[in-house]
Amino acid sequence: MRELRRIRTGPFREDTSIRMHEFSEAIYLYRELGREDAVKSVILPHEYIVAQLPKVAILDGAIAAVAHGADLAVPGVSVVSEGIRRGDLVALFSLKGELVALAEALMSTEEILAKDRGIAFKTRRVVIPRDVYPRSWRKRAGGSPH
Repeated sequence: MRELRRIRTGPFREDTSIRMHEFSEAIYLYRELGREDAVKSVILPHEYIVAQLPKVAILDGAIAAVAHGADLAVPGVSVVSEGIRRGDLVALFSLKGELVALAEALMSTEEILAKDRGIAFKTRRVVIPRDVYPRSWRKRAGGSPH
């Protein structure tokens, strides 16, 4: 073997990706001339990475809890993609379209729509900073929020 090239991974394709010298030039323009636009033109938002995953919009009141690692219960779900099955990896988004976390589905779409309580998603990776949305729970006397 002389060469091994990855031409696609997830939503990224070789023919639409930037080259290292383009990235390096953008960093140079930012550092030397303060040109943020150069960097913004070559870096994609992290929401792009999860474009192929099923999506779940969650209520603002649930975001802080999920940002602190809590699992998402049915009452915190606003909109859920069709066709989610138990065990699927899903992307949890705010109602504004901000990526909040990646989670594992503990219920199917049908189960979530039919129930009014229960844990629907197990939080696997939090993306949003903890302090973006205010807490909507009270701490117990022992200091634990749960």
